[in-house]
Amino acid sequence: MEAALEILLPKIARDLTFRIYPHNGKEALLGKLPGRLRGYRAMIQPDWLILVVVDRDRDECRSLKQKLERMAEDAGLMTKTHARAGQFDVLNRIAIEELEAWYFGDWPAVRAAYPNVPKWIPRRAPYRDPDAITGGTGEALQRILQNAGHISGRLPKIEAARTIAPHMDPARNTSRSFQVFRDALLEAASA
Repeated sequence: MEAALEILLPKIARDLTFRIYPHNGKEALLGKLPGRLRGYRAMIQPDWLILVVVDRDRDECRSLKQKLERMAEDAGLMTKTHARAGQFDVLNRIAIEELEAWYFGDWPAVRAAYPNVPKWIPRRAPYRDPDAITGGTGEALQRILQNAGHISGRLPKIEAARTIAPHMDPARNTSRSFQVFRDALLEAASA
């Protein structure tokens, strides 16, 4: 996620200044987030935005979002969901099912990064809705890249992010979770 966001955030909001604080997986993030949010509350400036992005994985989306919202509220921070007059400190967003769904949402970017992958992939039923790919989007991308001869083993996630994200066009992405992420970020950046 960190490698992809380093490239995607400036594409979405050009004047955005940001720092990314990665965690060693979702459980580590969720475990440390309450304390971090309390720390941020003590030093947050009026023009700052705390963006929390997490893979849904197999969690139920609404309950995961509610959990993130509660953590922010318990820390004394206003979330976008509960904002009054557009003023908020925390924007919680969920990549459904995983970050790789965002790659399926911009298949031309995947093809630019890995030219041997078939261009017809998004027209096949299992891949038409990037956020509804079953069995793991990372695993699906891994199989496609293996079949196209680009990788032989496991999906190198950081390398894939650094290879695909430069080709991504946020305006053309068909992943609904990416669109929600992008639109909320644009709204926050223009406020």
